[in-house]
Amino acid sequence: MRWRLEPDEVTWTAVRAQGAGGQNVNKVSSAVHLRYDVQASCLPDEIKARLLSVSDQRITQDGVVVIKAQSYRNQEQNLQDAMQRLRALIGQAAHVPKARKATKPTRASQQRRVDGKKRDGATKALRRKVDD
Repeated sequence: MRWRLEPDEVTWTAVRAQGAGGQNVNKVSSAVHLRYDVQASCLPDEIKARLLSVSDQRITQDGVVVIKAQSYRNQEQNLQDAMQRLRALIGQAAHVPKARKATKPTRASQQRRVDGKKRDGATKALRRKVDD
Protein backbone atom coordinates (compact mmCIF):
# COMPACT_ATOMS: atom_id res chain seq x y z
CA MET A 1 0.00 0.00 0.00
CA ARG A 2 1.33 3.44 -0.94
CA TRP A 3 1.71 6.14 1.69
CA ARG A 4 3.59 9.39 2.12
CA LEU A 5 4.91 11.06 5.24
CA GLU A 6 4.11 14.76 4.96
CA PRO A 7 6.76 16.92 6.68
CA ASP A 8 4.19 19.53 7.80
CA GLU A 9 2.32 16.86 9.83
CA VAL A 10 5.41 16.21 11.96
CA THR A 11 6.26 18.54 14.83
CA TRP A 12 9.52 18.42 16.70
CA THR A 13 11.23 20.25 19.50
CA ALA A 14 14.87 20.35 20.52
CA VAL A 15 15.59 19.26 24.09
CA ARG A 16 18.71 18.67 26.10
CA ALA A 17 20.12 15.19 25.67
CA GLN A 18 21.21 12.85 28.42
CA GLY A 19 24.55 11.09 28.51
CA ALA A 20 27.91 11.90 26.95
CA GLY A 21 28.85 15.33 25.68
CA GLY A 22 30.90 16.84 28.49
CA GLN A 23 30.13 20.43 29.44
CA ASN A 24 28.46 20.90 26.07
CA VAL A 25 25.55 18.65 27.08
CA ASN A 26 24.39 21.22 29.65
CA LYS A 27 24.06 24.11 27.20
CA VAL A 28 23.13 22.63 23.79
CA SER A 29 19.72 21.19 22.95
CA SER A 30 20.79 18.47 20.55
CA ALA A 31 18.17 15.80 21.29
CA VAL A 32 14.90 15.82 19.34
CA HIS A 33 11.35 15.07 20.50
CA LEU A 34 9.30 14.22 17.42
CA ARG A 35 5.49 14.15 17.60
CA TYR A 36 3.19 12.74 14.91
CA ASP A 37 -0.58 12.80 15.29
CA VAL A 38 -1.84 9.65 13.57
CA GLN A 39 -5.53 10.67 13.58
CA ALA A 40 -4.84 14.04 11.89
CA SER A 41 -2.41 12.59 9.34
CA CYS A 42 -3.11 11.97 5.66
CA LEU A 43 -2.32 8.24 5.93
CA PRO A 44 -4.87 5.78 4.54
CA ASP A 45 -7.45 4.65 7.11
CA GLU A 46 -6.24 1.02 7.07
CA ILE A 47 -2.70 2.07 7.98
CA LYS A 48 -3.99 4.43 10.68
CA ALA A 49 -6.02 1.60 12.23
CA ARG A 50 -3.11 -0.85 12.16
CA LEU A 51 -0.71 1.77 13.53
CA LEU A 52 -3.02 2.60 16.44
CA SER A 53 -3.60 -1.09 17.19
CA VAL A 54 0.14 -1.76 17.58
CA SER A 55 1.11 -2.09 21.23
CA ASP A 56 4.08 0.26 21.21
CA GLN A 57 5.03 2.48 24.13
CA ARG A 58 5.85 5.31 21.70
CA ILE A 59 2.15 5.67 20.79
CA THR A 60 0.08 7.56 23.37
CA GLN A 61 -3.57 6.96 24.28
CA ASP A 62 -4.49 9.99 22.14
CA GLY A 63 -2.93 8.41 19.05
CA VAL A 64 0.22 10.55 18.96
CA VAL A 65 3.56 8.93 18.14
CA VAL A 66 6.34 10.38 20.30
CA ILE A 67 9.94 9.57 19.38
CA LYS A 68 12.99 10.85 21.26
CA ALA A 69 16.26 10.75 19.36
CA GLN A 70 19.50 11.52 21.18
CA SER A 71 22.03 9.10 19.69
CA TYR A 72 24.05 11.79 17.94
CA ARG A 73 25.70 14.95 19.21
CA ASN A 74 24.05 17.28 16.72
CA GLN A 75 20.44 18.17 16.16
CA GLU A 76 20.29 17.50 12.41
CA GLN A 77 21.41 13.87 12.74
CA ASN A 78 19.01 13.29 15.63
CA LEU A 79 16.14 14.72 13.57
CA GLN A 80 17.01 12.47 10.63
CA ASP A 81 17.22 9.49 13.01
CA ALA A 82 13.81 10.28 14.50
CA MET A 83 12.23 10.67 11.03
CA GLN A 84 13.77 7.38 9.91
CA ARG A 85 12.39 5.60 12.99
CA LEU A 86 8.93 7.11 12.35
CA ARG A 87 9.05 5.91 8.73
CA ALA A 88 10.03 2.44 9.91
CA LEU A 89 7.13 2.35 12.39
CA ILE A 90 4.62 3.41 9.74
CA GLY A 91 6.19 0.97 7.28
CA GLN A 92 5.62 -1.90 9.69
CA ALA A 93 1.97 -0.87 10.05
CA ALA A 94 1.61 -0.57 6.27
CA HIS A 95 2.76 -4.16 5.73
CA VAL A 96 -0.28 -6.40 5.34
CA PRO A 97 0.48 -9.88 6.66
CA LYS A 98 -0.29 -12.70 4.26
CA ALA A 99 -3.44 -14.60 5.19
CA ARG A 100 -2.77 -18.13 6.40
CA LYS A 101 -4.48 -20.95 4.53
CA ALA A 102 -5.59 -23.77 6.79
CA THR A 103 -4.27 -27.14 5.61
CA LYS A 104 -4.73 -30.71 6.76
CA PRO A 105 -1.77 -32.90 7.61
CA THR A 106 -0.97 -35.44 4.90
CA ARG A 107 -1.87 -39.09 5.42
CA ALA A 108 1.84 -40.01 5.46
CA SER A 109 2.59 -37.46 8.21
CA GLN A 110 -0.36 -38.75 10.25
CA GLN A 111 0.95 -42.31 9.84
CA ARG A 112 4.46 -41.26 10.90
CA ARG A 113 3.01 -39.60 14.00
CA VAL A 114 1.02 -42.72 14.95
CA ASP A 115 4.03 -44.98 14.31
CA GLY A 116 6.16 -42.82 16.56
CA LYS A 117 3.55 -42.95 19.31
CA LYS A 118 3.36 -46.75 19.01
CA ARG A 119 7.15 -47.02 19.15
CA ASP A 120 7.27 -44.83 22.29
CA GLY A 121 4.47 -46.89 23.87
CA ALA A 122 6.33 -50.13 23.15
CA THR A 123 9.50 -48.71 24.74
CA LYS A 124 7.57 -47.74 27.87
CA ALA A 125 5.88 -51.15 28.00
CA LEU A 126 9.32 -52.76 28.26
CA ARG A 127 10.04 -50.65 31.36
CA ARG A 128 7.06 -52.02 33.29
CA LYS A 129 7.36 -54.74 35.92
CA VAL A 130 6.85 -58.25 34.67
CA ASP A 131 3.89 -60.02 36.33
CA ASP A 132 4.23 -63.82 36.60
